[in-house]
Amino acid sequence: MSLMYRSMIGALCALTLACSKTPELSKVEGFAQGTTYHLTFVLPADSTATLTSIEQAVNDEFARMDKALSNYRDDSNIEQFNAQKTTDVLAVDAELVTLVEEARKVHRASNGCYDLTIKPLFDLWGFKKDVFSPPSDTELAQTMAVIGLDNLETLDATHLRKEIPNLRIDISSIGQGYSVGQIVKVLEQFGVQDYLVEIGGELQTKGKKPDGESWRIALEKPLPNERKMHKIVSFDSGAPMSLMASGTYRHYFDSNGKRYSHILDARSGKPIEHNTVSVAVLHPNPTIADAWSTALLCLGSSEGLKAANDNNLAALFIDQQGEQLIESQSKAMDDMKDVSFKQP
Repeated sequence: MSLMYRSMIGALCALTLACSKTPELSKVEGFAQGTTYHLTFVLPADSTATLTSIEQAVNDEFARMDKALSNYRDDSNIEQFNAQKTTDVLAVDAELVTLVEEARKVHRASNGCYDLTIKPLFDLWGFKKDVFSPPSDTELAQTMAVIGLDNLETLDATHLRKEIPNLRIDISSIGQGYSVGQIVKVLEQFGVQDYLVEIGGELQTKGKKPDGESWRIALEKPLPNERKMHKIVSFDSGAPMSLMASGTYRHYFDSNGKRYSHILDARSGKPIEHNTVSVAVLHPNPTIADAWSTALLCLGSSEGLKAANDNNLAALFIDQQGEQLIESQSKAMDDMKDVSFKQP
C-alpha cells in the first residue's frame, strides 16, 4: 500500500474514532516507520498500567523492529544481511526467517507475482526518485536476473542462503502488517482486550468500545482526484480481525497517454496493466493480510479472485472503468459475518 493511501485511511480512522470518543477510551498516538500510528483501547478496570508506561513499551517495540527490519537504515539487521554479497550460509534473526517464509507462501500461491526481492525493479523504473525511466529490454533482463524469492534458501529457523550473491530482501509489503501484530501484542501484555491498532492505515481490532458499539473505520474512494469516503467498515462481532488495503491510484506515472502503476509484477518485471485500483483483505493475522493485499492487487481482480477463493481469503476488489467503480469480492468475503461494509 502506498504511504499516501495509508495516511488517508489513517486520517479517516482518526476522524471516525473522534466522533465516538468517550472518556473511557484511552489513546496513544505518534510517528513511527515513516508514518503515523493511532492506538485506541480500553484499559481493564483493575489495570495498574499508566498511559505513559504503555506508550514507552510501544515506542520500545517500534525501536526494536526498526533496528531489526528497517530497509531504510544501513545498520539494521536486514540491511546487514542484504549487504553481504555471498552465497554462504548467513545467520539471521528468527523473526526475519518467519517473515520470509510467510511471504514465500504468498509468493507461490500468487504464481510469483508477489516477491520480496523486487526492490531493484522498483528503482529501475524510477519510483525510488519519482522520475519515470522505462528501462530498455536489456536493462530489464539484467535486473530480472538478480531478483526472485526462489533464489533465497531457508536452511532452518535462523539461517538463510542467497543463491545470487547480490539478492536483497525488502519487507515493506509485509512489514507494516507485522508491526500491527507486534503492537497488538504489546497492548495485550498490559491486559488490553478491546482495541483498534492502526499504523499508516493498516489496522487490527478486537472487542468493542466501552459503550458496546463496534469499532468502525472508513475506506477512501479509490480515485486519484478525490478525497471521499467510499465505505464504512464495522467490526461487528468483536473477534480479532485485521484490515489491509492496497491501492494503485496515489502512486503512479503518466507517460505518453499511459498510466504506469507503482505495483510491479515480479513475473514480468513491469508495472501491472489491469484495471484493479484497490484491494482490501480481512484476516485475523495482519501479517498475512498485508502480504495478500499487495499480492491480490498485483494479480488484479480476474486472476486475484481465483487466488483469494483458492486460499479462503476475504477480499474486496475495486476496478475502475472510466469514472465508474466496479466491486467484486471473494466467496469468503460473501460469507463474512464478523465484519460489514456500509455506505457512508
